[in-house]
Amino acid sequence: MSAAFLGIYDSLKKKALKDNAVIPILFLNTLFSSLIFLPFILLSGMTDMLDGSIFHVASGGWEVHKFIVLKALIVLSSWILGYFGMKHLPLTIVGPINATRPVMVLVGALLFFGERLNVWQWVGVSLAVISFLLLSRSGKKEGIDFKHDHWIYMIVGAAALGAVSGLYDKYLMAPAGQGGVGLDRMMVQSWYNIYQCFMMLVMLLLLWWPKHNQTTPFHWDWAIIGVSVFLSTADFMYFYSLSLPEAMISIVSMVRRGSVIVSFLCGAMFFREKNLRAKAVDLALVLLGMIFLYIGSH
Repeated sequence: MSAAFLGIYDSLKKKALKDNAVIPILFLNTLFSSLIFLPFILLSGMTDMLDGSIFHVASGGWEVHKFIVLKALIVLSSWILGYFGMKHLPLTIVGPINATRPVMVLVGALLFFGERLNVWQWVGVSLAVISFLLLSRSGKKEGIDFKHDHWIYMIVGAAALGAVSGLYDKYLMAPAGQGGVGLDRMMVQSWYNIYQCFMMLVMLLLLWWPKHNQTTPFHWDWAIIGVSVFLSTADFMYFYSLSLPEAMISIVSMVRRGSVIVSFLCGAMFFREKNLRAKAVDLALVLLGMIFLYIGSH
């Protein structure tokens, strides 16, 4: 369900960004997401209405919130790169690149957590690399040079930071006895949205507003609200699954990246993007690589 909602979120984000200013849209997205979770924070802190429910937000001091602030910085950095890249690239290019995040998560686990890949996982990683090379070939047909296009670098950077965020999520959710911090998932999701909102407000006032008359103008699009609603729902389901005792970040990350199927179909149906047959082959290789990673993780 998280993957399905994430695919719709990507498609609405593409629509909202069309001929629109990026920074105010990102600020509004963080604002609406914060407003969605603010009632849960207030009800949890001032009443016992949510006690024992999946919507209860735990409380804590700076020793806890410092981890959430870092989470907000990582995610917001990924979003800034991803929003600018998506605005200038076809959704059918962005989706498959983002789908390589599980590979980056596995490589991160290999480098930082001392994990070792088995044969199945190495095949999965190899297929993902091949699909990326093929995707660059498909992009050239639309005038996109992967080696020299800075929008491509932004999407790759966003995917890499997203992988870092995924590894960090597992660290935050894992119990202290398993080497993690053991944070409450609702506390992480609620407060990192609020911290991001304040960070984006500073960027809006200092970077965008002084020069807003000289850059792409902002116009309202109802898709902006949809972006916040679908992302918040997708993240809620993601954090819930990750908080379960037997959850493996490699598996969760792979299933979540299945969102690329939804965003790819939306790119084909609603945005009328080109060169779909070649891109579909590239996407199939990414998904096949994810299947090999899934088998290897078992």
